[in-house]
Amino acid sequence: MTTQTSKRSHNRLPTEVTSFVGRRHEVAEAKRLLSQSRVVTFTGPGGVGKTRLALRIAADVRRAFPDGVWLVELAALDDPAMLCQTVAEALEIRNQSARPCTEVLVDHLADKRALLVLDNCEHLLHDCAVLVETLARATTDLRILATSRQPLGAAGEQTLAVPAMTLPDMDGVPLPLETMTHYDAVRLFTERASAVLPGFAVTEANHETVERICRRLDGIPLAIELAAVRLRALSLDQLLDRLDDRFRLLTAGSRAVLPRHRTLRALIDWSYGLCTEQERLLWARVSVFAGSLDLEAAEEVCSGDGIAREDVVDLVIGLVDKSILIPDEQGQAMRYRLLDTIRHYGRERLEESGQDAVMRRRHRDYYQGLAAEADRLLFGPDQVAWFTRLKREHANLRTSLEYCFAQGETLAGLEMATDLLYHWITSYYLHEGRGWLDRGLAAESEQGEARARALWADSWLAIIQGEIAPAEAMLAESRALGERLGLARVLAWVALFSGVVALYQGEVDKGIELYKEAVRRYRGIDDPMGEAFTYLRLCLAYSLIGESAAAVEAGERCVEVCDADGEGWHRSYALMALGIEAWRQDDVVRAAELEKESLRFNRSLDDLLGVGLNLEVLSWIAAVQRQYERAGRLRGALQIIWESLGSVLSSYAYLMRYRDECEVRIRKGLGEPSFRAALKRGARMPCDEVVAYALEESAPEEERAERPAEASPLTPRETEIAQLVAQGMSNKEIAATLVIAQRTAEGHIEHILSKLGFSSRAQIAVWAREWHRAAEERDAAGS
Repeated sequence: MTTQTSKRSHNRLPTEVTSFVGRRHEVAEAKRLLSQSRVVTFTGPGGVGKTRLALRIAADVRRAFPDGVWLVELAALDDPAMLCQTVAEALEIRNQSARPCTEVLVDHLADKRALLVLDNCEHLLHDCAVLVETLARATTDLRILATSRQPLGAAGEQTLAVPAMTLPDMDGVPLPLETMTHYDAVRLFTERASAVLPGFAVTEANHETVERICRRLDGIPLAIELAAVRLRALSLDQLLDRLDDRFRLLTAGSRAVLPRHRTLRALIDWSYGLCTEQERLLWARVSVFAGSLDLEAAEEVCSGDGIAREDVVDLVIGLVDKSILIPDEQGQAMRYRLLDTIRHYGRERLEESGQDAVMRRRHRDYYQGLAAEADRLLFGPDQVAWFTRLKREHANLRTSLEYCFAQGETLAGLEMATDLLYHWITSYYLHEGRGWLDRGLAAESEQGEARARALWADSWLAIIQGEIAPAEAMLAESRALGERLGLARVLAWVALFSGVVALYQGEVDKGIELYKEAVRRYRGIDDPMGEAFTYLRLCLAYSLIGESAAAVEAGERCVEVCDADGEGWHRSYALMALGIEAWRQDDVVRAAELEKESLRFNRSLDDLLGVGLNLEVLSWIAAVQRQYERAGRLRGALQIIWESLGSVLSSYAYLMRYRDECEVRIRKGLGEPSFRAALKRGARMPCDEVVAYALEESAPEEERAERPAEASPLTPRETEIAQLVAQGMSNKEIAATLVIAQRTAEGHIEHILSKLGFSSRAQIAVWAREWHRAAEERDAAGS
């Protein structure tokens, strides 16, 4: 089965927060290379602008990649074994199967015209090269753009050495102001200086000083940006004098180090020297974080031994002002990150101080505590906030788990992986979560409560992946430990998941008895989460055998338990189950209301499994109401969702009979050709559009948008090229815009001429404009 993304968005690139300056030659050359080669790597030293250039290229060419442009940030990844998983996460693949990650990636990308940007590969060079070669060989239209301090060494790789920004060649002759300001380095300095010093401009009086500053910095973008910040406190002349003093020391340095490396290092040294002692301490200490961090984490991990907790906020502000920490606003949360070059510098200072081991342990302890707190508080009113927080902290959680196992603290690692169970299930990390639990169970021999908990937790992940035999074995061991140690909570969860296994195997009566046992046990230990979960499963089981009254009672009881604690996730699944029962009783209006209420919550949580279940039932409802086109579209969208999860209906496979009956009904209602067309339309809709469509929050505008394309005698690609011809583009310009070879563009033009019976590009242009006008008129009439 092909695994696909949820298609939530075709382009997952960060928003540019500062202007992109210059690089016209590099942009043009990069596009040319990308049109000719499947793998292109930007190389160059840290701070030269490889990442920024890659992101600009990706944004510029996104129209050429209808299946998406995806950024994979690797700077915070230390474990090569997690490379494939990190790429899958970036592609929004929620693989809940047990298939190898590489196989999932290959299947997903096999028929995609997509661009994958792998950023900061140098510390994972071999593994990146292997993965890139594997993907390139197994796909036809995938392009890969990598950034690295050196080439990957992958087969077919083309490289572009990213130079420093252009500087004027003075030769002792002062250049006119107008000429000077055309150089990229000067333009960058001017823009960044004006950001910190409003009103700053390059003038006749200062342009030579600006030029000397940019030249002293070798045109390195990061160096220029760091230096420009100093204008908050220094004049241009003072800045230049201090650069001269700083870089004069470089002549005593190693000649084996490239001048540009020494320049950047010296500038970071200077930035470090300008920090207060406490700011230096904080800079070094925050280097232990992966990805990003929030203020609370900085206060908890970095305070003490020279930094008072109440001073952390002011120190963070100071490092932001000095462009060391970069603020990263995510919704209502403010987070902070370090550029990779700055982070590595801070880590060096931390190691020199001898505090590296202490800070890494404090980092681990903080996130271990965060995971334990989340496990306690996930059943309650702050549930969505906790799920969101754990997703934002995933890189740090992973680093903490890596620390546990690297230090031989396997029990701590096993406990932490178990505490994160709901994080693994509700996000992109189910496969990774099972890996951590399997690793911990294999390494930790202590036959205690931690192992018993991990066993039933791991069994749940195995059930979701459809691996029932391993799940049964883990449940048996967990039950034996629970009975021997008198662990009432463990025995309750074992009963619950044993019931899930029984339902999966078609033993409904056995499953119901196990669920009843679980309810009794949960009540005995006052565990509302387990009780709610079990009532949900009971509702589905009773509905399956036609015991409607019992099904409704169990579902409503689940809602009551959840409402008492302000819980939303299990409640949304209970509404889904009650919707199924209402549909079975032909109360389609009530069923639709329940499913839509559930869907709204699952959308807020970004729970793709829950969304899929809701869309399933809504498609059944639409089919019963003879809304066959609507039902078919939803079925097409569901094909993508279930493929992205790696299995159809996951641990709810006993609902398959309803799904199959629905498809038969739609086929009869539409006829086979129209059914396939409806599936295709639904499969092309991004996930957020599908949800809005299912909730009837928006009209199916995508259907109207397709009519002009279907009315055209050309393929969508040829229609796109015809429109570019109408804009006056040459074949070379079309090739660059769409990132295809010029020969390919010429071939498309020939096909267009042949299909339309034309003999010139001018005729194509006239046809394209007329067709576009007619399409707009049809759309207007349709609205």
